[in-house]
Amino acid sequence: MATAKPPVVDADTWRAALADLRRREKAATRELDAIAAERRRLPMVQLPDYTLIGAQGPVRLADVFEGRSQLITYNHMWSDGAEWQCGGCTGFTSQFTRLDFLDNYDARFVIVTNGPIEEALAYRDKVGNKMDWYSSAESSFGADVDAAPGEGFAVNVFLRDGETVYRTWHTNGRGTEQLSHSFALIDVLPYGRQEEWLDSPPGWPSRPTYSGWLDSPDIARFYGSDTQ
Repeated sequence: MATAKPPVVDADTWRAALADLRRREKAATRELDAIAAERRRLPMVQLPDYTLIGAQGPVRLADVFEGRSQLITYNHMWSDGAEWQCGGCTGFTSQFTRLDFLDNYDARFVIVTNGPIEEALAYRDKVGNKMDWYSSAESSFGADVDAAPGEGFAVNVFLRDGETVYRTWHTNGRGTEQLSHSFALIDVLPYGRQEEWLDSPPGWPSRPTYSGWLDSPDIARFYGSDTQ
């Protein structure tokens, strides 16, 4: 069966329909601005003096900031000894290849996993990830920021004041989409994500959820150490 297509109209009709949609898009932008304003007003909670493990060995959480005052962590799902880690986490974090712009905002963005640091660094190279990785395998950090071993992924944000670190924000699930450019690009396409849960017109292409995503072996094939 042929794939359905949007109806063909004249330019004025198209511009009128676009203007109707644009009003909703602008309203959503203003709502996101209001949410961001509320986020900036959130209280925060002081954290213990955690020690993580980095490429060079143990490092205090306060030192993971590398002198900056703000830190974003992506808590990567992990299964010790697995050949391939979570495809969603692997694909999501593969997007972040240029993070130097955060320097102008006094911030860093790093990955934290509950796995052993040696495995984590080897996997980072295997899939060609460009971010800095740390392990919380020897502390309760992962569990305390809602990304315990055997559980899901998360994004957390922290503020440092001298040697003291505070937790300011957390999200997981689809809350992480706002940090991704891949979904934003796909969502402006006429057929969108093409996943079965979407509200799409009859005849639009549709397939099982996640089935269009690149999996970990795909990421490794495109970007990993064997491709260098």
